[in-house]
Amino acid sequence: MSDSIRHQHIAQVRRALLDETRSATDALVDGWFDRAWITNSWLRCLAQGHRPEQRVGFDLVPANALRHAKDEYQTLLTAARPELERLASAVAPIHYFAILTDAAGTVIDTAGAIDHADQRADAIARIGVDLSERSIGTSAIGSALGELQPVWLHRGEHFFVDTSVYSCAGAPIFGPQGLCVGMLDLTGIEVAERPELKHRVAHSARLIENALTLAMPHRLALRLNWPDEVSGGESDGLICLDADGMIVSSNTSARQMLPALQTLARTPIHASELFALPWPTLFDQTGRTTPLDAPLWSGLRLHLRVHAVHGANNQPMPRAAPRALKALETEMIHQAVRQTGGNVAEAARTLGLSRATVYRRLNLGMPKDSS
Repeated sequence: MSDSIRHQHIAQVRRALLDETRSATDALVDGWFDRAWITNSWLRCLAQGHRPEQRVGFDLVPANALRHAKDEYQTLLTAARPELERLASAVAPIHYFAILTDAAGTVIDTAGAIDHADQRADAIARIGVDLSERSIGTSAIGSALGELQPVWLHRGEHFFVDTSVYSCAGAPIFGPQGLCVGMLDLTGIEVAERPELKHRVAHSARLIENALTLAMPHRLALRLNWPDEVSGGESDGLICLDADGMIVSSNTSARQMLPALQTLARTPIHASELFALPWPTLFDQTGRTTPLDAPLWSGLRLHLRVHAVHGANNQPMPRAAPRALKALETEMIHQAVRQTGGNVAEAARTLGLSRATVYRRLNLGMPKDSS
């Protein structure tokens, strides 16, 4: 469908829906039944007393509320930033830029070639601006958060005339317990229609979800796939466990593979409730290149690749070879000396060792005045 015909189609549906002599059902029967979520949004805007010709203020949320939002969503900001920049770079040649909002539709980050001299761009690409449906009517941001699915809107599909210059794709971002924590948006101003951006933004949202899943403190990360699938991609399920086998986080793919995870936000879940095998077996699989053929209680099976996690950044690492007891003791001595600011005598007392033993294990000579 050409752009001009597309604009005519949108205008026709808009007139049909806003004409008080026609019902919403009549408008949908005219051929737009696959876009029912847009007309539902329009109807909500009308129910709030709005009219398309009203001016949109693009208001900022109060400063204290913004500070609270930024503190609350610091983990999301950290996890999303690398993908936000990659995505913005990918769509820059077609004159789109990226926006990240919190779960209420407030902008918390932006990326890309944003012309702040253009008032239309500056209005929406400001940290703290409220882009919820309540504030600016129908948009990819409000719709993605309301529908909890990826969406695409082009020009006149926005409710207000003021926002009809935008074309945008949006996808919700779900946190490690399955709750919506924000959304990712791509917006262009008076640009050609690019509905394929719905898939692109959804892909990036899933990558951010994976980063959020792995950002939760955990001891074991499981990468899940069906036996006939190739692992290592965006579609992999991810589950993170603590040292006791409790599930601390999961991504969308894992929650689809294992529906029991849908209740993770409300109910603690143990690995033994998901897999029909002794849960310590999962820890025994750490770092093995061959996937574990894990039975589920449903009778189905999943392939699992298991990674142990060490360090504050929670990056999966191969299982280390067992270390000799002497090496571990030496490391403890070094740590004790560091913690006492280099005071060997105090470190020795803390460890219950003689100063001579500490000096010897550190390959240091005893001071001449030492007894």
